[in-house]
Amino acid sequence: MSEHVAGEHGGHAPLVPVLADHGALAMDEAELRDWGHRFGRSTHPPLVVTLSGELGAGKTTLVQAICEGYGVRGEVTSPTFALVHEYEAPQSAVYHLDLYRLDRPDQLDALAWDEIVSARALVLVEWPDRAGDRLPNGRVTLSLQHLPDDPGRRLLYAGWHP
Repeated sequence: MSEHVAGEHGGHAPLVPVLADHGALAMDEAELRDWGHRFGRSTHPPLVVTLSGELGAGKTTLVQAICEGYGVRGEVTSPTFALVHEYEAPQSAVYHLDLYRLDRPDQLDALAWDEIVSARALVLVEWPDRAGDRLPNGRVTLSLQHLPDDPGRRLLYAGWHP
């Protein structure tokens, strides 16, 4: 796994898939879960991770793998209707947010958004575009896309957003 030093960001570095040009790599589900597990193991709080991609791209699958690697025990499910799930892990709490059902960034206030993204926690945000300009700097951005000619694989983009 390739890592870049980001000392000014609390020691966090973006994790870029092995052998990935520009931080992108095509993966099947097992490879995606493995990458997510390794990502979760190497993560330290506080950190906000955004996950973008169309419906069915594998965002929740990737969140589950990250949580497992981070040390969350028990079932990790999509918070599509609850909007926020909180899990416990040895290092810190994990907040998993699904913003799909939000229409406007001001609706984040009802979720205690500012408190969550500033907590000493791992914060995983699906559908981050719904947060508008309220996403914090110093986050890792992950994006998944379907590959039209290979439905069993996804293209993963990983990067650091200073």
